[in-house]
Amino acid sequence: MMQKETSCLIMIDNFWTSNRPISGLRHFVLVNQKMKKDQIICLMVSVLDVEINFEITTQELIDSANWEKGWLNLPKSESITKEYIEYKSNKKKEVIDKIFINQESLFNIS
Repeated sequence: MMQKETSCLIMIDNFWTSNRPISGLRHFVLVNQKMKKDQIICLMVSVLDVEINFEITTQELIDSANWEKGWLNLPKSESITKEYIEYKSNKKKEVIDKIFINQESLFNIS
C-alpha cells in the first residue's frame, strides 16, 4: 500500500499557473507532497517569491478550474499584479525558517 502512495506522489506535474493571482502572482511549482488524512497534500511555492507558499490538495489542483498545468506565457502585468507589490510593501520582513521537502521531490538536492 505504501509503495502505491509513494508512486502517486511522484506522478503529478510540477509546474502550474493559477487562473487568478495568489498574493499577486500566478506561476507556482509543486515542491513537495505528503499524505494527510487520506489525501495527498501539495506544497506549492511561487516561482518568483518563496514567501508565497501554500498547501492544496491534489484533487483541488488537478480537478479545479483554478489551475492550468505548466506555466502559461502571460504578460508581466497579468503574472505580477499590483496586489503583489501591495503585499510586499505591507508585509513586515519575515524570515522563512525552512521549507521541508521529502526524498521523492524533484527539488531535493541533498
